[in-house]
Amino acid sequence: MAGGPAGNKGQVGVVTYRDIKADILGRITRGEWKPGSLIPGELELAETYGSARATVNRAMRELAEDGIIERKRKSGSRVRSSPLRQARFDIPVVRREVEGQGRSYRYALVRSEVIEAPEWLRARLALAPGDPVRHLVCLHFADGAPWQHEDRWINLGLLPQARTADFSASGPTEWLVSQIPFSAVEISISATAADAALAAHLDCGIGDPLLTTERLTRWNGETVTYVRLVHRPGHRMTTRY
Repeated sequence: MAGGPAGNKGQVGVVTYRDIKADILGRITRGEWKPGSLIPGELELAETYGSARATVNRAMRELAEDGIIERKRKSGSRVRSSPLRQARFDIPVVRREVEGQGRSYRYALVRSEVIEAPEWLRARLALAPGDPVRHLVCLHFADGAPWQHEDRWINLGLLPQARTADFSASGPTEWLVSQIPFSAVEISISATAADAALAAHLDCGIGDPLLTTERLTRWNGETVTYVRLVHRPGHRMTTRY
């Protein structure tokens, strides 16, 4: 394993538990330590980071409390296969929503590209000029009829593994919730009128009223993804607390 964030091997107390926690989280989000993989023990990590074992222990304890890793006394610590959410709500997965109504679900990837974040998105995600994003346009169907149009942008600076992830068979939401937790979500709901592109995708008329949900998902102050979800006329949204 490479050296710790400060490269201060042997200098106890120089590297803080926050440094160690951030470095381990970075390895997980970059895909260096994949879901289910075993993390080195506390003694090895303490030597690597040049810190006291108690410092490593605190970092690992917080990562476990955040739902990023799972610690077991005899078998060690592993990256969780599905990170736990430390929020009072879950990110909705459209497949479950459709199948929960007893309907047949189908997914289609319409567009996929890696590009520099446009100016409007940089402002939303607090990105710098030239920062790359993965842009996806997807369609979700219920019993063969259009259900939801998804226009999504993923921050590759935070999730570089999204650059090569395969979204041809399943939607990005399910992949995202398996890769990284969220610490904050911002949701906006509004009404919009269908333009020509949305009307074609959602099988409705130009100018028809549509329900739009915009969602920003963040982890530790950085935006993971921005998505704009548009539902065809007649869609009903129910929320339970």
